[in-house]
Amino acid sequence: MVGYFSKERVSPDNHNVACILTLPPYQRKGYGKFLIQFSYELSKKDSQVGTPEKPLSDLGKLSYRSYWSWVLLDLLKDLHGTVSIKELSNRTSITEDDIISTLQMLNIVKYWKGQHIICVTPKQVEEHLKSENYRRPLLTVQQEALKWLQKGKRGRPSKKQKSND
Repeated sequence: MVGYFSKERVSPDNHNVACILTLPPYQRKGYGKFLIQFSYELSKKDSQVGTPEKPLSDLGKLSYRSYWSWVLLDLLKDLHGTVSIKELSNRTSITEDDIISTLQMLNIVKYWKGQHIICVTPKQVEEHLKSENYRRPLLTVQQEALKWLQKGKRGRPSKKQKSND
């Protein structure tokens, strides 16, 4: 075992993770970001937007910021035209607040006439992605291999489901 996380299936505060831990000998090797990505992939399967329970530890904050930056920059590099914060949130399952704070840290969002506007060129995105802090994690979740029972669909499998296993 290298670590664990606990998933909140129902959270009034939109927490998709209650606790996440990578054991000390395995820290700084990509397992934390793997668990973070895993939690967001499960949120996508449930069509939920989520955020980790706060406050985050210093290392947790660095890991989440790095993960959110990678996901957003990776998505932005393939987009042409305009995209809203809400659309990014729906595509990534990351809350709008977490997206805004991450884009502010990357200096690619402006506040204009009461709303946040993403202002970035493809060159800026590429420069950020070249940085050590925002590159693709070493370990990633294979989304197509992920099987997850959605909320409210738990219980015993039907006879048909059993025969298909």
